[in-house]
Amino acid sequence: MPSSSKLMLTLQVLAACLTGLLIPLCFTGPAVVLPALSAELHGSASALNWVINAYILSYGSAMMVAGSLTDVLGRRRVWLSGLALFCVATLAIAWAPTVAWIAVLRGVQGLGGAAAFAAAMSSLAPLFRGAARNRVMSLLGTTFGLGLAFGPLAAGAMLELARWPAIFYATALLGAIGALLVAASVPADAPQAGGRLDWPGAISFSAALALLTVGTLLAPEHGWRSAAVLLPLALAALLFWSFIVIEGKARQAMLDLRLFRQRRFVGVQVLAASPAFLFIVLIVMLPGRFIGIDGVSALAAGRLMIALAAPLLVVPVLAALLLRWFKAGTLCAAGLLLVAVALAWLAQVLGTGSGAALAWPLLLVGIGIGLPWGLMDGMALSAVETQRAGMATGIFNTVRISADGVALAVAGAVLAGLIGAALARQLPAGLPLLAAASRAALGDLQQAAQLLPGHQALLRASYDDAFRHLLRLLAGLAVALAALLLYLFRKEAAQASRP
Repeated sequence: MPSSSKLMLTLQVLAACLTGLLIPLCFTGPAVVLPALSAELHGSASALNWVINAYILSYGSAMMVAGSLTDVLGRRRVWLSGLALFCVATLAIAWAPTVAWIAVLRGVQGLGGAAAFAAAMSSLAPLFRGAARNRVMSLLGTTFGLGLAFGPLAAGAMLELARWPAIFYATALLGAIGALLVAASVPADAPQAGGRLDWPGAISFSAALALLTVGTLLAPEHGWRSAAVLLPLALAALLFWSFIVIEGKARQAMLDLRLFRQRRFVGVQVLAASPAFLFIVLIVMLPGRFIGIDGVSALAAGRLMIALAAPLLVVPVLAALLLRWFKAGTLCAAGLLLVAVALAWLAQVLGTGSGAALAWPLLLVGIGIGLPWGLMDGMALSAVETQRAGMATGIFNTVRISADGVALAVAGAVLAGLIGAALARQLPAGLPLLAAASRAALGDLQQAAQLLPGHQALLRASYDDAFRHLLRLLAGLAVALAALLLYLFRKEAAQASRP
């Protein structure tokens, strides 16, 4: 290969990694900004929550549509358009006058991020094969881990030096650099002949996924029996059924439903959802636990989160090397079993006050989740032929990102339910137990204590016991997922690369 071609290929991989870095930065960075936004713009608790949720909602809902667009319009065009929309929305957030406006712009930011990342993933599919593809995808997973590991720390450091808009200026700058790399290194690719987007399928799927996420996110606040939760969930089920009917009749379907007849393809989707429940939940919920319940400083909590996420900088690359001796499905299942052990260990030592005692199980969680993290992107691409790489990455990343919002909502609802049940066993029914439990589940023990004056010790004990139960439930889920993956990938060698 000529040196100029190697340079262009290197720049294209760098552009993909930079695009991948933006996704976790936009997920973890704004979470650190929320207290500053609350102090300066005085947004309500619900509005502040939507600063995080709006990005997850729009990103997850648009990802599969974005994957199909790359096949129809061309990868370079969609990649540049997505980064341009992302940068404009990110700059606008820095100038937004209210928290509500920030939440809206975060939704737009998620749309741009979905288009850019889907195009970045599918652009790498035809460039590499076999072990080379595994190494590149592991590198992409490592950069994703870099954003998760150091995103909160970088955002916190910037808040020490400047106001909260600086975080969004820096993110927009990274997006602009990525766009320049794409413009310089990614060749123009012609759209598919006669290709067009399956608009009925795109609209029904995106709306269904958005309603499912909204309903699940509202459950901790309103309860699962509330009309505010049941109505969007019912509409989501109806739209998902409509989507299946539409795709079964479409000439150019956005999603080929026949793919779900393959155990390997289904296994990849299970892999995509696993980190949401076994890793992302911890990334988001543990800082609130450490700071609001255990009284740990924000800086100490940030250091503990590095112990959780730092293995993603190394383990994904090691996982690609281990493929010389082990099958991908075996490595992924082994990683989830490590996570199960680590979660059970963490449930035992939580609340001890010792940073070292907490760091070891957190480190083991990161190591365990790092094994599938470094392999599943390449497995998603190898599950279909190259011509349908956009569809495959769209489905895979839709499951991966939308599962984050669902997992956070479910974990929050379970935690609030466990706290509420513990309070109900010891307090009269007339007290605002559900509201207090919901506040405590967010780590806001002070507000929860105001709802139940004189019962702060009971709230703390109930939260601690409930969080331990939640970790044990997640450990059981990790074991079940590991067993399911071993079954789904049992014949992976024979099914690999078959449409």
